[in-house]
Amino acid sequence: MIDVEHAFSKSYAEAREKFLAAANSIGKKVDSRQHPLAGKDGEELAMDIVLDGQADAQNLLIVSSACHGVEGYCGSGVQTYAMHDAEWRNNAKEQGVAVLYIHALNPYGFSHIRRTTHENVDLNRNFQDFNQPLPDNPAYREIESLLLPEEWPPNHNNIAATDQYISNNSVQAFQAAVTRGQYEFEQGLFFGGKAATWSNQTLRQVLRDYAGQAKQIAWIDLHTGLGESGVGERISTCREDKLALARARRWWDGGGTTPVTSIYDGSSTSALLTGLMSNSVYEECPEALYTGIAMEYGTLPPLQMMEALRAEHWLNINPQASKELSARIKKQMMDAFYVDTPDWREQVITQARQSLFQAAQGLKG
Repeated sequence: MIDVEHAFSKSYAEAREKFLAAANSIGKKVDSRQHPLAGKDGEELAMDIVLDGQADAQNLLIVSSACHGVEGYCGSGVQTYAMHDAEWRNNAKEQGVAVLYIHALNPYGFSHIRRTTHENVDLNRNFQDFNQPLPDNPAYREIESLLLPEEWPPNHNNIAATDQYISNNSVQAFQAAVTRGQYEFEQGLFFGGKAATWSNQTLRQVLRDYAGQAKQIAWIDLHTGLGESGVGERISTCREDKLALARARRWWDGGGTTPVTSIYDGSSTSALLTGLMSNSVYEECPEALYTGIAMEYGTLPPLQMMEALRAEHWLNINPQASKELSARIKKQMMDAFYVDTPDWREQVITQARQSLFQAAQGLKG
């Protein structure tokens, strides 16, 4: 067992080193799928996979991090801690559950402190059938010019117009317009892409390689950025299916103490989204019964989180910005998706462990 503080890291390279060391410490092989680009400090990037359990296990739990790059600073810490957690590993083994850790679904965003992939794509909006017409988001189109102004920080006119939109609609409507996913503005926020990204294609291959034999698949995908600071909201990632949602709630609601929410019934802090990553397990493992959640840890209030995202996207479009402004924006981005305090990290690990034990029991049951 390691202490909580040592599970977390200050950079992608450090996080990857700790994850690989954790796998080595329990005698598990690492399957590394190398990314085509380098990290911000020239380091190798990869999606790293560790299977802890039998390769032919019928019950499989997937635990993944960094779907949204920078959110990997939280998720990687959970994964590293879990592999050092003998009580958790023994419990999973006793329940007949194999655990598939997928570290850094989006290693580029993790390293470069971006939420998006190197294609500027939100990975959790990218799982679409690109041979079909893509979803339209007219609400995003209406405010696109406000979100990424020519200068940063925004001038008075931009701030006033943005505030007016929120006043006329609501914070929730603003959040929904921005975060739902859009497929029109390639440099914009929450862009779902025009084709499957490297991370999308690589994840699908990982599922084919490791999950094809499973009869039941549970998935805990680790996220940050929404909700009350330090609170892990369990958001169902099942399709709009009452039976699947009921199953997720039986597994993870802790007798009502840790409710499972849904984007389909309005109970989640998340807006209704398109192109979700969980589509991949339905498509690549169609014979398996799937039950999943996104574990969404809160950080900052929604408008502060949104401002950090706007600033970081602006910086990506304007790399000529001063070093001082660039550093300030990157710090703002980190603060929006990772709360660098011992109390927050302790909350993250405590709730993650609970969700892991719940998942193993659910799979067994």
